[in-house]
Formats: sequence, C-alpha cells, structure tokens
Amino acid sequence: MQMRTTVSLVSIALAGVLLTACADSAAEEPGAASGEVDTSAPLYDSLPKDVKDAEELVVVGDAHPPYRTVESDGEVTGIDPDMWAVLGAELGVPVRMEVSQSMPSMLTGMQSGRWQAWNGPVQANPEREKAFDAITWLQTRTSYVFPEGSEVKEGEGAPCGKSIAIVGGSITESEVDKLNKWCAEQGEPANKRSDYADTNATLLAVKSGRADLAGMTETAALDVTGADDSYGYVTQTDEQGSGVSLLALLTPKDSGLGKTLYQAFQNIFENGEYEKVLKKWGLEPVAVEEPLINPTTKREPA
Repeated sequence: MQMRTTVSLVSIALAGVLLTACADSAAEEPGAASGEVDTSAPLYDSLPKDVKDAEELVVVGDAHPPYRTVESDGEVTGIDPDMWAVLGAELGVPVRMEVSQSMPSMLTGMQSGRWQAWNGPVQANPEREKAFDAITWLQTRTSYVFPEGSEVKEGEGAPCGKSIAIVGGSITESEVDKLNKWCAEQGEPANKRSDYADTNATLLAVKSGRADLAGMTETAALDVTGADDSYGYVTQTDEQGSGVSLLALLTPKDSGLGKTLYQAFQNIFENGEYEKVLKKWGLEPVAVEEPLINPTTKREPA
C-alpha cells in the first residue's frame, strides 16, 4: 500500500480546489467559490465581524483519510475539503485550512483563536460541549483494520488478545477500553493499545508488524480497504460495548460561529450537497438523516 505524506503545518486555500473537489456545484458558485467574498451568500450576514473583516474562515484538520489526505505535493484531498467547499458557498467567505498533527494541539489552537473550526472526526460528548459547539454530521462504529493473512476474519466481531494501534485521544481509545472489558468477561486476554499521531502511522505500525490491528472509525476503514484489497476490517459489536457514535465539527463557543455553521449544515442537507459529497466518497452507510447541535447536552449556542 502506498502511504500518503503527512506534513506538520500546511496552509491551503480551499478556494483553489473547489472546482475539482465539488465540480457539480461549486463551479457555478460566485464569490467564495472563486476565492472571493460573496456578500450575497445565504449566511454571510450572520457571520461574526472578525470573520467578515478577515475575509476568510481559517479551519484546522489532521491527516486522517478519508477526511483529509495530504498528498505528496501538499494538496489536501478528502471529504473535509469537499464539505468545506459547499459550506463555504453558504457562508460567503473562502475557507483556508491548516493541517496539524494531534487532537490536543487542534483543541488548544481553536481555544486560542488560531483556528475557528475543526471538522473532526471527533465524538460529541458533554466534556467537549462545555468549550465547543458540536455539530454532528456523520455516524460511525469503531472498526479494526487487519492485513492479509491475519488470523482475524471479516464477518466476526473485534478480537481479544491483540495489539491495536490507534490515534491517541481519538474515539477509538474508549472503544478499546470497552472491548477489553468484554474480553475479560469472556475470560479472554485484553488487547494491548498503542497510541500514534495519525491514521497513516497506525497503518504503518500494522504493516511493519508492530501492531496486529489498526483501530479507527468505520468511515476510515471503508476508505483503507476500498483503496487496498490487501486489508480487511471487522467492526466492534453492540455486545462488545460499542454503539453508534455521532461525529461532529467543533467550533469554540466564544467564536460566535456555532449557530451559523449549524445553519450551513442544515442548508446543505436540504439542497442535496451533503448527499453528493458522501456519495462521491462511497460513505452513504455512515450518513445521518439530519445534523444536530450539542446533542449530548442539548445546549443552544449563545
């Protein structure tokens, strides 16, 4: 499997890739789609003053296929750039993305004002909703990718007694803990977990034999196995402590963007752009019927 390149801090103007990322709709969009402010966009008037003054929205993401893949030439491709393309058309400002390498740095960077949003994948939970408005737009289960020749077989639940590489701080961390509790109840050995910076690193750990499995969202597992048939995956079952998790975009509560971004998601659900992006990436199985905001606390943005 050819691994993609991860860089520590790459700035990319998404407006420059809108025509290729979202050719069906963005090619005809005025203003933001061409890298310019569009004051006639549906939600431009509701943007905070600092975003209007800056004439752009600065967002962050990590290298996490299929959400974001940093190609060898520095271009960022994936669901996230495509989703920001259609959201940007609703907002009326170009979206500029910077790529960071860890969840802690992205959370603190947003709180310090360096970045204004992060499109995950991150689980909505009460702790995060204290500091951020969380807008859910995908659902997923935890899955475990294994290489060809593994003792693990597709169609079975997640295994016990294996070494699992995960992205540190991700939703998979708590899911492995739940799996290990189930393993203990069955009299089976626990899995050993190792933390890595990003999904590429977890797959390298599996490829090199340092780990038996790479734990990730089902969305990511679909991407990995779709791109390389030498990998398969199994999904953690309800019996094994897993459930459907809602994945969210986060924006700081004090940014003033929560309501506006939520409305932007509602708009792209209604106009069909959300469905188009997920269909392009073959991710219809993890779509949700509607976006939700702060679903675990039911708190409305200020």
